[in-house]
Amino acid sequence: MNNNNVDSQKVIIVGGGIGGLAAALALTRQCVSVELLEQADEIAEIGAGIQLGPNAYAALDALGVGDAARKRSVFTDHIIMMDAVDATEVMRIEVGEAFRQRFGNPYGVIHRADIHRTILEAVEKDPLISFRTSTRIVSMETTDAGVSLVDQHDNRFEAHAVIGCDGVKSVVRENLLGDSHRVTGHVVYRAVVDKAEMPEELHINAPVLWAGPHCHLVHYPLRGGEQYNLVVTFHSREVEEWGVREGSKEEVMSYFQGIHPTPAKLLDTPKSWRRWATADREPVERWGEGRATLLGDAAHPMSQYLAQGACMALEDAVTLGEAVNACNGDLEAAFRRYEAVRIPRTARVVWSTREMGRFYHAKGVERTVRNSLWVGRTQDEFYSAISWLYNWNVRDCLKSRCLASEKKI
Repeated sequence: MNNNNVDSQKVIIVGGGIGGLAAALALTRQCVSVELLEQADEIAEIGAGIQLGPNAYAALDALGVGDAARKRSVFTDHIIMMDAVDATEVMRIEVGEAFRQRFGNPYGVIHRADIHRTILEAVEKDPLISFRTSTRIVSMETTDAGVSLVDQHDNRFEAHAVIGCDGVKSVVRENLLGDSHRVTGHVVYRAVVDKAEMPEELHINAPVLWAGPHCHLVHYPLRGGEQYNLVVTFHSREVEEWGVREGSKEEVMSYFQGIHPTPAKLLDTPKSWRRWATADREPVERWGEGRATLLGDAAHPMSQYLAQGACMALEDAVTLGEAVNACNGDLEAAFRRYEAVRIPRTARVVWSTREMGRFYHAKGVERTVRNSLWVGRTQDEFYSAISWLYNWNVRDCLKSRCLASEKKI
C-alpha cells in the first residue's frame, strides 16, 4: 500500500470506547479514513460517572466536541478529601474561577455514557468513519505494506495501519507485545443513585473522597445534580481476576467496618452495585511496531485513584492526530513520535496513581502522616503541584513537558 498520499490512507481502529472514538475523530481531522471495529453488539459504554480534568476538556476542544461535552458536564466547586474514620477534612482544592484561569479549563464530572455519546455523535456524522459491531478480532498480521486482521467469523480487514483501543485485555497488544496485565487486588464497586436517595448532608458539588484503612468511598453529582455517582474501593481478601460482575451489599459492608457514620450512610444507598476487579500494566518502552500502535487502556491501563484513565485516552487521541500531521501523513513515523511523548507521560500517571492509592488507604502511623501532608498548603501551591498533569494542551502535546521537575501533590 502506498502511504505517500495521506488522503488515500485508511486506518483500522479496534475498539469503540472513548479512546477508540476519539482516535477516529483525531485521524479524520488529518484526512485519514477510519474503519472502527467493535466486538460488542452495539457501540456503547458501561459504567457510571467519570471525572474530567482541564486536560480532558482541552483534548475534547481539539476534537471539536468540547462544547457538547460541557453541556453534559457538572462543573464542581472543589475537590475534597476526608478522613473516613473521624470525618475530618484532609485536603480541599478549589476548582472555581482561579483554577480555570490557571489551567484554561474547568474541572467537571460526567456520566460515562454521556461523554461516550458526545464523541459518538460526532463520529456518526463523519463521512470518513465507518464502523462495524459484533466484530471480535482474533488474529492480526503486519507487513511493510499494511495490516490484515481476521475476526471470529473469518472476515478479513485490511488497511494501511492499525490502532489497538481494545482495553486491558487488548488482542492487538497481545499480538504486538505479548505481555500480561497486572491484577491489582483492588475491587471497585460503582453505582448511580437519584438525588432524592442521597443523604442530604452529602449533596456536595464536588468529588468527595473518604479515605479509610484499605478502603475509600467517592461521591459526586451527575446530570445537573439530579443523580449522584457512588464508588467504593477496597483491598480484596480474594484472589481476583480482572472483570466485571454484579456486586453484593454484604460484601461491601464487610470491608467498611469502623468508618464514620456519615460516609457509612452511602453504603445503604444503592439498590444494586456493579463490581470491577481492577488491573493495570507495568509501563513499557514501546507500544507497537511498524504501522501498529496502542491507545488508551490497551496502552496504559491504570487504577482510578487519579481519575485520569479517560483523560489520558483523550490526550492520546489528540497527540496521535498531531503526530500524523507533523509527520506529513507518514503513519509509521507518526506512531513512533506519538509513542515517544505519550509513553513517559502515561507511565508517570500510572506510577502516581499507584502511590495515591497507597495514600488513600493508609492506616496507623501512615494515616497520621498522610493527614498532615497538606496542612497549611495554599491553593496556589496545590495548583503548582498538579500543573504537570492539568496544563496539557494540544499546542505543546508533541513536547515532553510532563517530565519537568515540579512539586509533588
